[in-house]
Amino acid sequence: MLDSTRVINGTYGYVYHDGTWLTNIKSAEANVEITKEEIKRAGTRWTAHKVTGLSGTGTISGYKVTSEFVERIGKIADDSQGTFITELILKLEDPESYGAYRVRLKGVTFDKIPLMHFEVGAIVEEELPFNFTGYELLDKITAE
Repeated sequence: MLDSTRVINGTYGYVYHDGTWLTNIKSAEANVEITKEEIKRAGTRWTAHKVTGLSGTGTISGYKVTSEFVERIGKIADDSQGTFITELILKLEDPESYGAYRVRLKGVTFDKIPLMHFEVGAIVEEELPFNFTGYELLDKITAE
């Protein structure tokens, strides 16, 4: 039977950049999409699939606190600068769950430069979609 106390609570999620906890981040998501090609085979109606590629995408969202990411991502707009490439570590660490769970995202590049967004009377938030070119599981969740 499911022990409900072991279900991981997203309240204990963290995002780290350059070893610094980004305390303003409220949500984070990272996925790897698997690209496949259809393979037709003789003697069967079943279509098989061959994996031909991987694509990593994600988003971090949170409160707007600084212009740090605008400045770093925005370097691409200067023709003499290169693309801002970095790494992020996403972590879930609910003290009641079976253990910490961390993922290191490699080759992170952002999809847009968040120049300005606000609404009168509202807290300013920003969303940063990104791509990545590899990942590493740093911890695994296991039952005790």
